[in-house]
Amino acid sequence: MKEVKLFLGPQHPGMHGNYSVHMYVDGDIINKSRPTPGFLHRGFEKLMERRHWMGNLALIPRICVPEPDINEMVYAMGVEALAGIEVPEKAHWIRMLVLEMARIAVHVMGLGFIGGPTGMYTATYWAIAQRDLILDLFEELTGARIYHMYIVPGGVRKDIPEGFLQRVIDVIDELETKIPEYEELILKHPVIHARIKDNIMLPAEVVWELGVTGIGMRSSTGKANDLRKVKPYARYDQVEFEVPTADYSDALTRMNVKVRELYQSIGIVRQVIAKMPVEGAVNVPVAAGNALRWTVPAGMVYSAIESSRGEYGYLIVSDGREMPYRIAVRGASYPQGLLGIEKYLKGYRIDDASLWMDTMGVCSPEIDR
Repeated sequence: MKEVKLFLGPQHPGMHGNYSVHMYVDGDIINKSRPTPGFLHRGFEKLMERRHWMGNLALIPRICVPEPDINEMVYAMGVEALAGIEVPEKAHWIRMLVLEMARIAVHVMGLGFIGGPTGMYTATYWAIAQRDLILDLFEELTGARIYHMYIVPGGVRKDIPEGFLQRVIDVIDELETKIPEYEELILKHPVIHARIKDNIMLPAEVVWELGVTGIGMRSSTGKANDLRKVKPYARYDQVEFEVPTADYSDALTRMNVKVRELYQSIGIVRQVIAKMPVEGAVNVPVAAGNALRWTVPAGMVYSAIESSRGEYGYLIVSDGREMPYRIAVRGASYPQGLLGIEKYLKGYRIDDASLWMDTMGVCSPEIDR
């Protein structure tokens, strides 16, 4: 048969973000695939080197739209390390609350969005509705639904509103009762089950070759490598949680691990709320009244946290001036979202390409960065 070139994305119901994969197919089998990034937010690393330290706070959340707070956190941690800034105790707990809320929202969306490439749109509608309840909380806390600009060098921008913690509990309590329904509708559905079981494999040798972290690594190798455990930041060393793992590499296993992580994040949120100090400062004065001329001492630091997709890091270099000298972003989904597609999508069917994007947790701006 004649080889045909097909375009998946940048606008397609099965594509996660404005991203494109050029597929060369023979019938419905992919012979070659070539990722084509650059359709969304591009060139963040160089843009950050042309903006003041505090001015980058409006830019960095866009490097991963579904989970913007990880960029705020890892950037703030790097700047704080360079500048020798000590974050107030209460701010640590608020940061953890924000990060786990963001993680829950991403995992819920990832579960539901498998409905796009499989035709189970009920799952997508459920997920969006549930995620919107979390976005309502973010809007109340930060004033914005998506790009929060809330975690800043020195702490967080402002304290939590009165009654907010109880509203968080109400939302996660409702979500916890619905997770079994998600499992029944999605992971146990015969059509979806047939599409993702023993499919979209990510063997351990591929994990190590590409440098995959997060669920992709933990569900293939059985290794509980989670930065919240192995290199705790904020106050993760003061809460109890497990790191779900598995030793099989198909898409169904990754989705099941994602569900188990949802339960763990809900437990972390409850502990954070119970242990968070009632009183205390939530930030320290940084660049007060002089943000455009604030300088960070010269030095180099690598800061990293555990995102919903794995290790997310910033290498930040300062030469002592008002702007970063160099910034490099380690996007957690870069290995499987770029290198993995180009090297390992061969041999799969056309309809599997979207499932790769979904179950691998690809966030396209991390590649466009």
